Amino acid sequence: MFVFRPDSEGTAMRNISIDTLDSTPRPVVAIGNDYADGYLLRRHHHRRAQLLYGSTGVMKVSTEQGDWVVPPQQAVWIPPGLAHEVLMLGVSTRSLYIEPTAVPLSRDDCEVIGVSPLLRQLLIEAVEMPLAYDPQGRDGVLISLVLLEIEQARALPLHIPLPDEPRLLARCQGFLQCPDIHQSPLDWARDLFVSERSFSRLFREQTQMSFGQWRQQACVVLALSRLSAGESVTRIAMDLGYESHAAFSTMFRRLVGCAPSHYSSVQAAER
Repeated sequence: MFVFRPDSEGTAMRNISIDTLDSTPRPVVAIGNDYADGYLLRRHHHRRAQLLYGSTGVMKVSTEQGDWVVPPQQAVWIPPGLAHEVLMLGVSTRSLYIEPTAVPLSRDDCEVIGVSPLLRQLLIEAVEMPLAYDPQGRDGVLISLVLLEIEQARALPLHIPLPDEPRLLARCQGFLQCPDIHQSPLDWARDLFVSERSFSRLFREQTQMSFGQWRQQACVVLALSRLSAGESVTRIAMDLGYESHAAFSTMFRRLVGCAPSHYSSVQAAER
C-alpha cells in the first residue's frame, strides 16, 4: 500500500502526490516515493513531464504504444500529458516533474534512459531541496545541471512496441506470455494467413522494428523482471530458448551494455 508521508522537517519532498504540488512556481518539482511490492499506479497523466528513477526494484511502464521495463537505478522519461500506468516491484523512486517549457527531451513517447553516477546523485540531492528552492542560488544551479544531464543521457532499448493491427497485436501479446527466441517469422506469417514477405512488411510498419529485433528486445525486457526477482541467468536463458547461458549473455550485453549478472548483483546488494 502507498502512503503519503511528508518529510518531518517539511523540506524534503517524500511520499507526496504531485497533484498537490503541481502549481509550485518552479520549473522542476522533485519528489521521492516508496511503494509496496506489486503496487499499481493506474492509468493517469501529468501536466508536467516526469523523469521517474527507481533506486531499487523494477518498474513496468505501460502506454497505448507499448511497455517499458525499467531496471534498478535507471529511469524512464514520460512526456507531459501522456497517459500511462506503472507497476512497482519493490521500488523506491525519485521523480522530477518538469514544466513543459523547461523539458530537456523532445520525445512524444516514453523512453528508458541510463542514469550516470552524477545524475543519480543529483536526483537524490534534488529530493532533499526545499520545494520553493532559490532559482538563483545553489539549488537553481543543481536543477540546471540535472536538466543538462538528462538531455545527454543514453537511451536504453527496453521498450516493447505493440502493433495496432488486431491479429498481430494478439500474436505479440501471446509471445509476451510465452516468449521463445526460436519463433520464426514464417510461423507467424502462417498463423496470420499471409506470406512471409507481407508479414515482414506489416510487422515493420506496425512496430518500426524487424521481427528479429522485436523478438530479441522482448526477450531482454522480459528477462529483466526475472533477473531482478533473483532468478538465475541459466534458468532464464533456457526458458527463453537459448542453447546456453553464454549465448543469452552475449545477446543481452549487446542490447543493454552490461551482462545480465549485473542486474542480479544489484538486487542482491539491495536485499
